[in-house]
Amino acid sequence: TSNLKEHMLINKGEKPHKWEECRKQFVIASDLRKHMMTHTGGKPHKCDVCGKQFTQAGNLKQHMLIHTREMPHKCNVCEKQFAYVSSLKNHVMTHTGEKPHKCDVCGKHFTIAPHLKRHMLMHTGEKPHKCDVCDKQFANASNLKRHMHIHTGEKSHKCDVCGYAFSQSSLLNIHMRIHTGEKPYKCDVCGNKFAQLSQLNSHMKIHTGEKPHKCDVCMKHFAHLSNFKKH
Repeated sequence: TSNLKEHMLINKGEKPHKWEECRKQFVIASDLRKHMMTHTGGKPHKCDVCGKQFTQAGNLKQHMLIHTREMPHKCNVCEKQFAYVSSLKNHVMTHTGEKPHKCDVCGKHFTIAPHLKRHMLMHTGEKPHKCDVCDKQFANASNLKRHMHIHTGEKSHKCDVCGYAFSQSSLLNIHMRIHTGEKPYKCDVCGNKFAQLSQLNSHMKIHTGEKPHKCDVCMKHFAHLSNFKKH
């Protein structure tokens, strides 16, 4: 009968359970209790492995997948697997090309909301993440984390093949292409393939004839900065 009562409230659009502090309303009392924890800071569900605490049991269950390395959600297109259904949904958009999140300033579209939020910092100029060592500020936390490796000298991302170490996982991923021979960036004009996007961009100047580097002495133009420096 309680399920029927809840069902009727949904159909009527009624939300009898209200939190006075923020005026938010809920159909069922249990949802209100969960919401209250966001205000009170209550986190009764604790991970036995790392000690991290959560407001809801469902969030703890999702978190545990990090420790078990279980990836139950599989992409039907490329068979890549994910721990969370939300991660799978975001990944599927890379196949469909769907970008539902639009910037109201410049009109650029993004696959997921966090990417739009990060992009908006470009327009606002906001840099909330500050380095405690040199006071340099960054728009997002990941850039600050990468920057800190300059001060610590930490290179925690190691190549299993040759042992070379890198400060960032992205640099290790690029390096691994030396061993795998992977060249994911393809020229649409001649079909030539490259390991790095920067290499493709440099190559494209052959087709476009672009020479952005100019010598102020003899006025000669160069397609590549390296050739300009040699000159």
